[in-house]
Formats: sequence, structure tokens, C-alpha cells
Amino acid sequence: MKRLTMAFAGIVITAAALWAGPEKIEVFPGAPYERLTIYENLIIFWIGIIGLVVIIGMKLREIQRIRKMGIDREEKDIPLLD
Repeated sequence: MKRLTMAFAGIVITAAALWAGPEKIEVFPGAPYERLTIYENLIIFWIGIIGLVVIIGMKLREIQRIRKMGIDREEKDIPLLD
């Protein structure tokens, strides 16, 4: 009986804690200057990501161009310019 009472008390306490609701935690700071700093850092981050994607695309196009020209082949297979 004591075990059942303790289990019931635990359930009631847990339910009461759930009704209270979680504490509201601010994700972004309230000060406008700090918020501006966060947004500026996000903008710089995404510009950097886009820049890296563009650079990788340029390098891939350069590799394709070199392969079309045949520069990556060995000397015996290179076409001669007569």
C-alpha cells in the first residue's frame, strides 16, 4: 500500500510540474546592439558559405577545361601542334 501511495504522489507531483510550464528562455539578447551584432555575424557567415560554393564551382570548371584541353595526359598522349 505504501508503494502505491508513493507512486501516486510521484505522479501528482510530476503532473503539477508539467502544468507549471517550462521557463521562457530568451534565445536572442534583448539589447538592440547585441541583436545587431548577432545578425551581422550571421550575414558574414552566409556570405562566406556562398563564397566558398562559388570558389568550388570555379575550380571544378577549371578542371573540366584542363581535361578538355588534354593537359592532364602524359607526354606521349599529348596532341602536337604542327
